[in-house]
Amino acid sequence: MNLDKPNHLEQLVEGDINQTEARRQWMEQDIDQHTRELLERDAQYFMHQSMSTPCLDVIRNCEGSYIESVSGKRYLDFHGNNVHQIGFSNPKLVSKLTEQLQQLTFSTRRYTNEVVIQFAEKITALTPPSLNKILMTPNGSSAVGIALKLARAVTKKHKVVSFWDSFHGASLDVVGVSGESIFREHMGPLDSGVIRIPPPITYRGMYEGQEDKALEYLEYVLSKDNQIGAFLAETIRNTDVQIPSSKFWQEVRGLCNTYKVLLILDEIPIALGRTGKMFAFENFGIEPDILCLGKGLGGGIMPQAAMVTKSEYNNFQDISLGHYTHEKSPMGAMAGLTVLEIIEEEALLEKVKQFETYMRSALYKLQRKYSLIGDVRGVGLLWALELVTDRTTKEKAVTEAEEIMYECLKKGLNFKVSKGNVLQLSPPLTITRQELDQALGILNEAFLKINTIA
Repeated sequence: MNLDKPNHLEQLVEGDINQTEARRQWMEQDIDQHTRELLERDAQYFMHQSMSTPCLDVIRNCEGSYIESVSGKRYLDFHGNNVHQIGFSNPKLVSKLTEQLQQLTFSTRRYTNEVVIQFAEKITALTPPSLNKILMTPNGSSAVGIALKLARAVTKKHKVVSFWDSFHGASLDVVGVSGESIFREHMGPLDSGVIRIPPPITYRGMYEGQEDKALEYLEYVLSKDNQIGAFLAETIRNTDVQIPSSKFWQEVRGLCNTYKVLLILDEIPIALGRTGKMFAFENFGIEPDILCLGKGLGGGIMPQAAMVTKSEYNNFQDISLGHYTHEKSPMGAMAGLTVLEIIEEEALLEKVKQFETYMRSALYKLQRKYSLIGDVRGVGLLWALELVTDRTTKEKAVTEAEEIMYECLKKGLNFKVSKGNVLQLSPPLTITRQELDQALGILNEAFLKINTIA
């Protein structure tokens, strides 16, 4: 069995929602003529690609927890491409960026600026003391790319271990080390120095509920190949919310120490308060050697990412690890600095922990009510409902997941379907209790229409 070979049925469902009956009905019944014309113009010029174009709707505004279409329809956005920790168009961020636009808009290479220094001071004040050096980059894929280059320079070893089904970015170099096979389709030869291993899975999967087996696999791989220099992993797998235990991560940290492998944690979608901590690794009592951040770092307005690492690795002045044109962007730095300030000033970490308790109770209640929900997983404001046709066999409820997604869209709730059958729910951290209740009500109505009560 080729474990890297994608299941093409799942690939179609997760990767391309543009050709199904539910999509056809959505376009015919729920999209007005003016919007259809705009969508057709968009599709005429933009490349058709999985999970993107053709688009679902045309947006004219985003604010707080909502996105609004040109037809006036408002959606509570529980997807947000993971950039909306402080909500959309946060007034303080808009004001700060407007001020910055009136001052310094760009910093050419080999020059610095005051706001970028302030951002660097702020981010490294929040990370553990050992993580005190950064490089900025416009996007997460580039941050991971920098991390991989640094790991090679530090360890003098070129091989990388990653998890099956992991996602670390869409650029060709990062696709080559990621585990999600859909992104490697048609790409031909990629980095040959990558070893993919089974992840710890709590529901379904090769090592379901057997983290020790996953650890044994990792130790075996590390012990047999002295050219492995890095272990690249999502601290919590964002796309379908797989959450390892603290014991797992602490043992991984120990194995990396033993075999002199750098632990690179990709927290691009899940840091900055999403899990109730500023950084997800804080939930597990570990520290990475290299940390990758992005998405919400730009506050949903500026594209901004960063790699944070140790000063002891600052020994390669003759190598351009990043060398990106916007690596000291005053606009991006102002965005990142303001995001961090808002998280602190509005006590969003405390709020997320309170809403975690509420979400857990509400979603478990839905699970008890509807047999379609096989598993509920989550932490902070990152949750997943895994849908199954039978709780014993755990067969994926792929068609039903898509039907529920479109039913929720009709009622004004946006989220993504992952792995074909997982509803991933990721609201803004600034969401109100009333908005949470509204979203949960829409979910309940959709399940009531699609699923028989358990």
